[in-house]
Amino acid sequence: MNKDDFTNQELVLDVGDGHKLYVVDWGNKNARTPIIYLHGGPGGSVKNHSKNVFNPSTQRVIFFDQRGCGKSTPCGVRVNNTTEDLSSDITKIAKKLKIDKFYLHGYSWGSTLALYYAITQPEKLAGIVIGGVFSGSQKEILDMHENAKIFYPDVWDKVLSDTPAEYRSDPAAYHLGKALNGTKSEQKKSTYVMDYMESSLCNFDDRIAPDNFDEYDPLGMQIELHYLANNCFMPDNFILDNAAKIKVPVYIVQGRFDMVCPPNFAHKISKVIPHAKLYWTTSNHKPEHEITAVFRAIFDALVS
Repeated sequence: MNKDDFTNQELVLDVGDGHKLYVVDWGNKNARTPIIYLHGGPGGSVKNHSKNVFNPSTQRVIFFDQRGCGKSTPCGVRVNNTTEDLSSDITKIAKKLKIDKFYLHGYSWGSTLALYYAITQPEKLAGIVIGGVFSGSQKEILDMHENAKIFYPDVWDKVLSDTPAEYRSDPAAYHLGKALNGTKSEQKKSTYVMDYMESSLCNFDDRIAPDNFDEYDPLGMQIELHYLANNCFMPDNFILDNAAKIKVPVYIVQGRFDMVCPPNFAHKISKVIPHAKLYWTTSNHKPEHEITAVFRAIFDALVS
């Protein structure tokens, strides 16, 4: 993340287990209730455009790269890297910065982590604002693959062409195995295939292909696949089964045409969480102008 006039401090926080997190405290230091931002992935990182939904004149936002991601070290490490670990890190960051009450904001995987935190560690939580909602269930993962087959058959053909004939009945399972446990060259190739498939589902107009293969770094996507291969380190349907326990306000912004995180889960969970509000947009998974505008309005109302 680039420095700017609104950065209060940057720090490296040792959270144990050999992991050190890159953390940025940004915005108005005197804001009433800070916001902790949870990036997507798993395996993503904080980007400069992550600031777009916030007003630094009135809001204080804490950004950090999750374990193994971005500027956090060691990069790409999957050991001691689970949903519970990441959730505990949120509390450690709040304690380090002496934050007694905060909102969580997450999109895609960030929404999963926010919901998990609201279920398991709600004590300091004022509320959560989430979008592109994903629960980590096996059905949602399989639905994404089905969406590639149905709505992006050209993409699926590319996935099949990169899969040995004997494994084409379940190419995603083949590439998942190779991405995590194959030879170094197999890991890179299969990670690239999985990244290409997911990235292609994110946009209406054009493909958001990963980098040129020769320059492609598989580490971030391997962390995501590490989570998906382990049910995101939760019992299946854990979030939906426990959503009624969430007592804080929950604001959900969901694209009706999201091919990566299909909208049926956002609808289901909005009916289970006692204090949930669901806002629909005509968006796919990529959080563009309409979604950003709704998030801005929510945060302006909550913390300005």
